[in-house]
Amino acid sequence: MPRPLHLLLAATAAAAAVAAPGPARAREVAGVEVAEAAEVGGRALRLNGAGLRRRLVFDVYVGALYLPAPVRDADAILAADAPWKVTMTFKRDVDHERILQAFSDAFERNSPGELDHLAAELTLLHAGLADMRTGQVLSLEYDPGEGTTLRSPAGRPVTVPGRAFGEALLRTWLGAHPADPGLKDALLGG
Repeated sequence: MPRPLHLLLAATAAAAAVAAPGPARAREVAGVEVAEAAEVGGRALRLNGAGLRRRLVFDVYVGALYLPAPVRDADAILAADAPWKVTMTFKRDVDHERILQAFSDAFERNSPGELDHLAAELTLLHAGLADMRTGQVLSLEYDPGEGTTLRSPAGRPVTVPGRAFGEALLRTWLGAHPADPGLKDALLGG
């Protein structure tokens, strides 16, 4: 006996719904779920790349870089006055003083001669830093015209105005002398 048309349509729709892809899922990196999208200043950003930051034999954090559109060239990313976001999901406890020292060291390696000019901005950033615990997320966001905002779970959001500090900070990961070349490659989608 033939089935009524409305039952066939309902069955077809149900099968299509089951087969249809769901919303974009998070990517897993070293056991950490990394979102495929973020937002800065009301602008949508897409995951450019994500990877694990290691120091010696220790997993320190999973870093993720978000941009308006995928870019594989570090120099192009650094030259663009476009929004970006970096998230750091910590795989171990890290004292805020060590985080600040790591940024200072990266500035010395990747922005030679600028550390003295950026000392006041680093001091401002220090006010928003807190000790990070395993699983907590530290985010840094650059919004053109506004500046770079640090958000940590235990500290208060701090914004450093202007572009120079944000660019120097982004060189921490994408500069010519990153602390972790493997993470740089991963952030560039490699």
